[in-house]
Parts: sequence; C-alpha cells; structure tokens
Amino acid sequence: MGFTDITTGRTMAMMANTTIASALPPLPAYETRPLPDLLPWISDFWLSLIVPHIAYWVVSMFFHIIDTYDLFPQYRLHTPEEISQRNLASRYEVARDVLLEQAIQIGTSAVLNLLDDQQVTGHEDYEVAVWATRIRLAQRGLPTILGLVGLNAGALSKTIAGSYPLLAGALAGGFYPSLFELDDMAGTAVPAFASWEILLAKFIYWIVLPGLKFCLAAFVLDSWQYLWHRAMHMNKWMYTKWHARHHRLYVPYAYGALYNHPVEGFVLDTLGAAIAYKCAFMTSREGMLFFVGSMMKTVDDHCGYALPWDPLQHITSNNAAYHDIHHQSWGIKTNFSQPFFTTWDRILGTMWKGDTSIKYERTRTAAANKKGVKSEELKHE
Repeated sequence: MGFTDITTGRTMAMMANTTIASALPPLPAYETRPLPDLLPWISDFWLSLIVPHIAYWVVSMFFHIIDTYDLFPQYRLHTPEEISQRNLASRYEVARDVLLEQAIQIGTSAVLNLLDDQQVTGHEDYEVAVWATRIRLAQRGLPTILGLVGLNAGALSKTIAGSYPLLAGALAGGFYPSLFELDDMAGTAVPAFASWEILLAKFIYWIVLPGLKFCLAAFVLDSWQYLWHRAMHMNKWMYTKWHARHHRLYVPYAYGALYNHPVEGFVLDTLGAAIAYKCAFMTSREGMLFFVGSMMKTVDDHCGYALPWDPLQHITSNNAAYHDIHHQSWGIKTNFSQPFFTTWDRILGTMWKGDTSIKYERTRTAAANKKGVKSEELKHE
C-alpha cells in the first residue's frame, strides 16, 4: 500500500508538472493611464504640430548655408548661375507660399490629433505577453515541420535537454517542464515564458510592428503622390491651374520643396500624408516620427546636391539627383515618384532612361554664357 501511495504521489506530481508545462502562461493584468508628454515643457499635441516644420527649416537652412557659402561646389547639381537665371520664382515668393502650405498642414494635423483617441500607457507588458503567447503556440507546429524533413523533434529534444533546456523545450513543441512561477494572487505555480520568448515578443512589439506601419504608410503615400502627381502632368487643366507653380523652379533648392499652389499642396502632400497615417493605424507619436521623416526626405529631394555622405540620398534611389531630372524641361514627363521609393515609376514605365550628363552640361554652359552677356551689357551701360 505504501509503495502504491509513493507511486501515485509521483504520478500526480508528474501530471501536475506536465499540465503546467503544456498550459499557456497567464497574461498579466494591467491598468491604463494617460501617456505622459514626450517633453515636459510642451504637450504632445503642440509638438506634433510644429516639429515636422521645424525639421523642414532646419534641413533647409543647412542646405541654404551650403548654397550661400558655396561649400561643396563639386556636388552641386546646378551652378549658382542656373539658380539665379533659370528659376521663375523669387526666393521671397517661394518662402511665402511654403509658409502658407505649412499653415494648412498645421491646421490639418490639429484636426487629425483631435480625432485620435487619447494615447494611454500601462498595457505594454500585456501586449508583449500576447505576442509571447503567439510565439509559444507557433512552437506547437515545430515537431510536425521538422518531421517533414525527416527529423524526430522528440528524440532531439531529449538528447539536448540537459545541456540546452530552452532549445529542447522549443523542439518539443513549446513544452517547458522547468519553467513556472508563483501566482501572486493564488500562490500556486503557473506556467512561465522562456526568456527568449519575451525578448522576441518585445522585438516584434517595439520594432517589427512599428516598422511594418512605416512601410505601409510609405507605400500609401508613395502611391497617392505618384497617381496625383502624374495626373497633374497629364491633365492640362490641373497642370496649368495648380502644378505649374511648382515647376517655376527649374533648379530646385531645399526650402522650395513645398513651393506649391495651395490646392495642390493640400491634395498632394497634406491629404496624402494624413491618409497614409490613418491607413497604417499609427499612434500619434509614430505619426510624428513619420511626418518628420517624410518632411526631411522631401526637403532633401529638392536640395540640389548629390552629397555622398547624405544618408537620405542612399536609403533609396529616389533622391535629389533622381527628382531633379523631373524638374528639367527634358525630363518633366518622367520620374514622378516621391518621396520615398521609385516603385511606381519602375512598374509603369515612367522612369528616365539614358545619360543626363550632356543635357546638364548644356544648361550650365547656357547659363554661364547668359551671365557673360549680361555682364558685358552692364559694362557698356
């Protein structure tokens, strides 16, 4: 009888351990609270309205200083003579129209923020645990997958259990007999997550998911801007009424990036970015980062320099040199893609093909000759 009692006790203990190991760890309780402002001296609401435009002018002034002091002439796409002679809009007109568009964007951003739900915190550990649970469930299929290639997951798990218990648990289909913790409320043992499961869950929650949101937002914005941008070139009325203003800058420079007709600016840039933000289900802080990034990219695409050390010009092939072709009379019906990738130009066959060096040299020479003629005329006067 005593032998039977001992055996029964051991059997019950093994069954309890098996139940703990095979069951899913419980999700933590949480309580949300309003998310504190990112900076103590300004609310996130106002910060989200102004920080993209601060980024716009900081990057613009960086290139303006380079322009003014001619610091990197070897990387210029155009000469100073071309800027002064070929552009049809004064720098005052450009700055005025940019400030008008930024005012419209600030108003639109305010509406978006007011329509958003209040941002809260306190649920992050719960969300990470949800992803850890999904990782644990995904392991259930590992023995079957390994079996398809002739591997016995159970045998492998037993072989390495002593040296690599966590790997053994994964190979066994997420079976971790030694992983448990005490429930603070009930005081009983409950299953626990492996450290690698929590780390992977945090990586997914904090890095992968926001990254996918940014990719989706970039795709939506690129698609929106390509279709509208191309339409404004193919439709004579839209080009004449709206888009022709932007093309008064044959030689783009950084702070002219948002030099547009107000209607075009709202439809192409402001509304496009708002739709991308909503389609990607971004939080307000993710949206803030996205708007800052897209603003900096737009400015950089119009900077007029092919700087070898500029990271924004090497992330994708859609850079200042690429977009500058579109601003030339000979390339105006190509290179519509902006601001991130050249995908739609490639797919729909609107990417410029061929050498541009002779064409650029011709415009530089013409501008230099024109400057020489003007100088001679001034001398005679």
